[in-house]
Amino acid sequence: MAEHKRRKPGETRDKLMGAALELVGKGRHFASLGIREVTRQAGVVPTSFYRHFRNMDDLGLQLVDELGLVLRRMMREARANVLQAERLMEESVAIFISHVQQNRSFFLFMAQGLAGESRAVQEGIRSELRFFASELGNDLRRLRLAEHLSDSDLELTCDLVVRTVAFSLTDLIGVSPDDDYQIEQVRKRTTRFLQLIFVGAAHWKVSGQPGSAR
Repeated sequence: MAEHKRRKPGETRDKLMGAALELVGKGRHFASLGIREVTRQAGVVPTSFYRHFRNMDDLGLQLVDELGLVLRRMMREARANVLQAERLMEESVAIFISHVQQNRSFFLFMAQGLAGESRAVQEGIRSELRFFASELGNDLRRLRLAEHLSDSDLELTCDLVVRTVAFSLTDLIGVSPDDDYQIEQVRKRTTRFLQLIFVGAAHWKVSGQPGSAR
């Protein structure tokens, strides 16, 4: 009788997470997935699910952690490639689109999770986006692009940028990965959105200064 292969530590966990992402990539909503469906997709018995996750929310939170790693890789790439302030928005949007194309299921999961039924998954994703906004603020300070803004105004600006990009994500994942024309339109429109935000931020008056907008 053939010897049954011992699974490597973490292999089943990875299979289950990968199966959930595959189903999302095929058009299923994460909130509608059940444990039996995910284990069937992963090719493991349902009882093995509970060795790694308490429930589907727990699996979703583990996917949020993996999504955070994707977002951090994206930030590192942007920092390595964006050396000139005037290229910041154009290059950053191009990097964002490239990562969405390479990790489409993860970003589908992110878009679903932001408006999903699971409070835990939704808050997990929002936490990652808040971290992303915080790191963006640090980068803007480093590039000397926001010296006139107070910390609170810089925080609001970065939050608006992240919300704008997250909204553009819904446009991007609604386009076929092979539709270069529509993808380019999303890139141009998102870049323009960000340009308008930073034009406004550049002319923002700090509260209490003469001519303040507030």
